[in-house]
Amino acid sequence: MKTDMKIKYYVYYILGCIALSCNNPARENNANEHSVKETTAFDSQIDGKEAKLYTISNGKGLTATLTNYGGRVVSLTVPDKDGKPVDVVLGFATAAEYKASSEPYYGATIGRVGNRIAKGKFELDGKAYSIFTNNGQNTLHGGKKGFQDVVWDAEQASDSSLVLRYRSPDGEENFPGNLEVKITYTATANNGLRFDYEATTDKRTPVNLTNHAFFNLNGEGSGTINNHLLQINANRYTPVDSTLIPLGNLASVKNTPFDFTTAQAIGSRVDQDNEQLKFGGGYDHNFVLNKGNKYGLAATVTGDKSGIVMQIFTDEPGLQFYGGNFMKGQNTLKSGVKDDYRTSFALETQHFPDAVNQPDFPSIILDPGKVYKTTSEYVFSVTK
Repeated sequence: MKTDMKIKYYVYYILGCIALSCNNPARENNANEHSVKETTAFDSQIDGKEAKLYTISNGKGLTATLTNYGGRVVSLTVPDKDGKPVDVVLGFATAAEYKASSEPYYGATIGRVGNRIAKGKFELDGKAYSIFTNNGQNTLHGGKKGFQDVVWDAEQASDSSLVLRYRSPDGEENFPGNLEVKITYTATANNGLRFDYEATTDKRTPVNLTNHAFFNLNGEGSGTINNHLLQINANRYTPVDSTLIPLGNLASVKNTPFDFTTAQAIGSRVDQDNEQLKFGGGYDHNFVLNKGNKYGLAATVTGDKSGIVMQIFTDEPGLQFYGGNFMKGQNTLKSGVKDDYRTSFALETQHFPDAVNQPDFPSIILDPGKVYKTTSEYVFSVTK
C-alpha cells in the first residue's frame, strides 16, 4: 500500500474509532479513549507552521474533529434515530487535500469578511480599499487568501473545547488594522457544537466571521440533500443581482420559493422558473432572521433518512443558505466518495453580504477599543 493511502486509511480508522467510542457505554469512563487530541497522520507543514487535527467531545455522542489549518470542522459525528453514529460534515482526510481542493471553504472559518464585497471595493473613513476579486468581479470570503488558508495557533484546555487564535496583520488582503481573532469551539452538554467568535483591532476595519461547514444529515456520501426538510426563521431575504450582490432591499419570502417559514424539502421548489434561483443556480441567498441580532433559533433541518435534526441558534442577523449548486464531483472526500452536485448544504450565520457598501444593512465595522463578539451553535437531536 502506498504511503498516502496508508495515511488516509489510518485517518479513517481513527475517526471511526472516535465516533464509535462515544456511543459505547463500556468506554465512557476513559476520556482518552474517545477524545484523541491530535492525530499525527493529519500533520503537515503549511507556510512554516504545523497543521494538526484535534478532537473534542461532549461524552454523550457528539464528537467533532477540527484542524487549525483554516479553523476547519473536519468531521462532526452524532447519533441517528437508531443510535448509529453518523458523520454529518463533509471533509478531507489530510490537510494537503484541503489545500488542493477546488472548493477551498470546506468546514473553514471565513474572514475577515464572509460572503461577497461588490467589485472588491469599499470606502472607510474617506479612504478607498480594493480587495482581490476571486468570485467573478466580486470578492468572496476574504479575498485571495482568507482565513480558510492560514494556520491558526491552537490550545486545547479540555476534552470538550478548542481555542484557535490568529493575528491578521494590518494590510493583509488589503484590509486595514491588526486584527486579533479568537474562536472557541465547544462540544456542549445539549449535544451542540458552539462557535464563540471574538476580535479586536487597532484601526477601523470590516469584520464578518462565520464557519462554512458543508452538511449532509444523512451522512457524508449519502447522496442528495434535496429531500432534507428545512425551516428558516425569516420572513424576508436579500435579493441579489446576477453576480449575487444584494440589491439593497429586503424582500418578502411570501409566495416565493424562498419561503421556508414552515418546513419544506430543500429541493421541492429549487427548479422553479424564478430569476433569483437562476442567478444562484439554486439557493445561495442571505435570509433576514426574524429575531434580528438577538440570540435565538435561526433554522431547523431534518435528515430524511437519518432522522437527525439540526437546530441553529445565533445572535447574527442573517443566515446564508447555500444548496451545493456549484459542486461538481471534483474532490474525493474522507469517506472515499466524490463531492457531487447538491450532496451537501451550508447554513452560514452572518451579517449581510456586501454590508460594507450597503448603509441600510447592519454595520460590520469594528472600532478600536471595541470587542467583536458573536456566538452560533448547531444543536443535534433526532425525530421522535
